[in-house]
Amino acid sequence: MTEALEQTGRKARLIGQGVPEDFLVSAAVAEFKGPDIFGVVRFAQVNMELTRIEANFSGLSPGKHSWSINEFGDLTRGAATTGKIYNPLKDQTGRELLGDLGTLEVDEKGEAFYSGKKERLKIVDLIGRAVVLYETEDKSATGITASVIARSAGVGENYKKLCTCDGTTIWEASSNDFVTSKV
Repeated sequence: MTEALEQTGRKARLIGQGVPEDFLVSAAVAEFKGPDIFGVVRFAQVNMELTRIEANFSGLSPGKHSWSINEFGDLTRGAATTGKIYNPLKDQTGRELLGDLGTLEVDEKGEAFYSGKKERLKIVDLIGRAVVLYETEDKSATGITASVIARSAGVGENYKKLCTCDGTTIWEASSNDFVTSKV
C-alpha cells in the first residue's frame, strides 16, 4: 500500500497492526472512589491465557482482606448485589475459582498494593463484572465495597497525533485492513 501511494508522488507511512479479535479488549480498570475506601485495580491482557493485575487501595483497616471478581456489576446494594465469585470454568475439582484474587495485606496506614498475574483470566469476559473487597479473609461474608470493571485503553491503544508538517501523509490502519488466510 505504501508503494502504491508513493507512486502518486506523495510520501506515506502506514501505522497500525492486526490483533486477534478476542484480544481487542486488552485492558480494564475498576475504581473505588470512597467515601472511605479509595483505590484502583488495573487489568492488562499479556496474552490470550494470562492477565496482569495491579492494585492500590487506601482506607482499609490494617490486616488481611480478601478480594475477588464477582459475577455482576450490579451495585444497587453495594457488594451485596454483585453475585458469587466469578467462575466461568464451573470447576468442580476443588481448584481455586477463577475470580478469586486471594488476600491483600493492608499496612498500618490502611494501604495495600498488589502486583501479580492470573492465568486463564480474559479481560474481554470481565467488563461489567465487579471487583469486591471483604472485611477479612472470609469470602463467604458480604463484601464491604465493590466497583464495576470497565474497559480501559491499553498500552499503545490511545495514540495522540502530532503534525510535524513535513508533508507526509499518515494513514491509520484498522482491523478491517488485515486479511487472515485460511490454510
